[in-house]
Amino acid sequence: MKLTLTAIVIAIVAGLLAGGRLTNMDSARIRFPVLAPVGLGLQLLPVPGRVLPMALLYVSFVILFVFALVNLRRPGFALIFLGLAMNFAVIAGNGGMPVTRYALAASGQQDTLTFLIHDGGAKHHLATSSDVLLPLADVIPIGGIDQVASAGDLTAYLGIMWLIVASMRKRPVVSPETDTRYASAEPEVVHVAR
Repeated sequence: MKLTLTAIVIAIVAGLLAGGRLTNMDSARIRFPVLAPVGLGLQLLPVPGRVLPMALLYVSFVILFVFALVNLRRPGFALIFLGLAMNFAVIAGNGGMPVTRYALAASGQQDTLTFLIHDGGAKHHLATSSDVLLPLADVIPIGGIDQVASAGDLTAYLGIMWLIVASMRKRPVVSPETDTRYASAEPEVVHVAR
């Protein structure tokens, strides 16, 4: 969650520095925006056991894939879709997201390392030599926010940042009827030469 918030803040600052405005964000015209929080919420939902958490994780990916596909023509969504696909491939291939011992230690998450060694989570587990697509797993330590990311995470975050900056920079469409610069108190008189 910290990495998500960091990416959003960086994107907003970049958008402002590029001359954009937060008020322009509604110009993105994102379709079915409710799918994003629902999909992400299912991933964060604390449920017991191993089967239900994985089932909810797969359902969340379906929802997020649909969200990305219906918005694919908008800035950043191709990267968001690619990042989701990368993460899904690793999770589906390994029955959860592998996390390397090195990445956990380098990101200052010794408690998480201990937890995964003794009681591997339903959605994450300590990486082993039998895991596939390991370079795409959670192998990137991010210091300062004590988090580990995957290449898919970073790709999706780049897409989100692109979407935010592009939306902030987009100027709202202004028609002569709604723009006060074109309004006058009296109608303009046009003289036609005869």
